[in-house]
Amino acid sequence: MSSTQIRLIALGVFQRDGKILVMEGFDATKGERFYRPLGGGVEFGERGHETVVRELQEELGAEIQAVRYLCTLENIFIYRGNPSHELVLMYDGEFADEAWYQKEIIHGVEADGEPIIAVWKSLSEFGLDQPPLYPNGLLEHLISSSN
Repeated sequence: MSSTQIRLIALGVFQRDGKILVMEGFDATKGERFYRPLGGGVEFGERGHETVVRELQEELGAEIQAVRYLCTLENIFIYRGNPSHELVLMYDGEFADEAWYQKEIIHGVEADGEPIIAVWKSLSEFGLDQPPLYPNGLLEHLISSSN
């Protein structure tokens, strides 16, 4: 993708006991560990909630239900030295199988074969002196909507 294109993605926020499911990421260029909900690029003709269902099926083999729109965030950032610009459709959702909520660490695979490690984290584990939660603005949205 050209660095001058805006990418549309859809991510799912799955919650358990005051925690959200996030994948661990690392930007070696910045030396930064970060976290992000799971999901991916919206394909042509696909609705955002359909993207979340498809991506979680592809990445984890998980069936998703009760997908509900939360908000849209604009994320402009540099990753691995490359500038990026995303519009991020955020959705709440539930795993159809309760067993997913019992797993402390969830292993999956990105479309390019890169492994995914997802963990449950409380919102207090992000922010100052903590690894960031991306996309930008998500942490604030989740905190304000829980009050």
